[in-house]
Amino acid sequence: MTDLFTQDTSPLADRMRPRTLEEFIGQEHLIGPGRLLRRAIEADRLTSSIFFGPPGCGKTTLASIIARATKANFVQLNAVTSGVADVREVLKNAQERQTLYGQATYLLLDECHRWSKAQSDSILPAIERGTIRFIGSTTENPMIAMTPAIVSRCRVFQFQPLNERNVITAMKRAIADPERGYGQMKVQADEDALRHIARIANGDTRAALGAVELAVLTTAADENGVIHVDMAVAEESIQKPMMRCDESLYYDMLSAFCKSLRGSDSNAALAWFARLIYAGVDPRLIVRRIIAHASEDVGVANPIAMLQAAAAAQDLEFVGMPEARLPIAQAIIAVCESPKSNSVCAAVDAAMADAEKGGFGPVPVHLRDTHYSGHERIGSGEGYKYPHDFPGHWVKQEYMPPEVRGKKYYRPSEMGHEATIQKNHQVREGKK
Repeated sequence: MTDLFTQDTSPLADRMRPRTLEEFIGQEHLIGPGRLLRRAIEADRLTSSIFFGPPGCGKTTLASIIARATKANFVQLNAVTSGVADVREVLKNAQERQTLYGQATYLLLDECHRWSKAQSDSILPAIERGTIRFIGSTTENPMIAMTPAIVSRCRVFQFQPLNERNVITAMKRAIADPERGYGQMKVQADEDALRHIARIANGDTRAALGAVELAVLTTAADENGVIHVDMAVAEESIQKPMMRCDESLYYDMLSAFCKSLRGSDSNAALAWFARLIYAGVDPRLIVRRIIAHASEDVGVANPIAMLQAAAAAQDLEFVGMPEARLPIAQAIIAVCESPKSNSVCAAVDAAMADAEKGGFGPVPVHLRDTHYSGHERIGSGEGYKYPHDFPGHWVKQEYMPPEVRGKKYYRPSEMGHEATIQKNHQVREGKK
């Protein structure tokens, strides 16, 4: 019988942590029947690994299952609070166990991306010799956030967010469990209430179980002793979803946004824009990309797109957010719906590549500066033809540096306004 002093007061999410692979929810691509990770755990042959995925998807839970299943020693550290001295102590004990008893040691390191290079390097020899089997748990992309030396010695297992069905299963299990959950209480949870919590939790079981715990403990029982968790209670028990935007996710979302601009998908571009803003990204960073793509992907095919982009940047500085979301959205739509051409990007890249080769000669005489008195005495500007003195305000004349004479950097496409430019070029080439 439990009393005030012996009852388990740990959070529901911690109490309901699965204890076996059979209880584990989700991640079928990793621990489904016959999968590599499941076979390695069951055979107690898991090598150094990194568990990478969003919060609440089961990384630490699976590590605790491994701890229960393995015959090896199991040590857990947190990268935020543990330093090199803690690691040395673990390695010393692991070496003694291996030497005296032939027992391996697992080292689970939560938030492993927080370790510095020096801390990471301190365990490399032990991983290579097999003194420890390293398991790193992280919400950050290890390819970006961790040292290559550690990543190259580990197998990376990517965890996916749990789906709505998985989260609802976890909540129902907690409500029904008489030992660790609320099975000894009369809790009635409506399906739509559970679906709402699962949707807002967005794959985070910890957040969902926290909401269930809050709902049950703060809702008064009716005359029959039933605690009724309806939609109203569910809405109050879980806050609106907060988007966690680490460096990796930021660049992934920004990449999706840019590719949507280039791909002429206004709906997708607006969706990624909204998510970036919701995640707290500085809107100036987004506007800079819109300006860049107005030239890179639209260019002269629709010069108005650049004006829209520049106007959005000016409006952002002048009126600020949230009002500036409207001109920014207008610029996004303008870039998406414009005819596309990368001729400006291709032209400047080719010109820059030639400039980097060097070997520059003097500027041709007829193109040299003539703004100063006495320029005629050294021949500067001699032979230059002023285009406005000729029909059509154009005259055949060589402007290219001699080293790249005959090269064509700008090749207008047949899209939008560039179709007119292309025709003009063809006319001028005919005059030549």
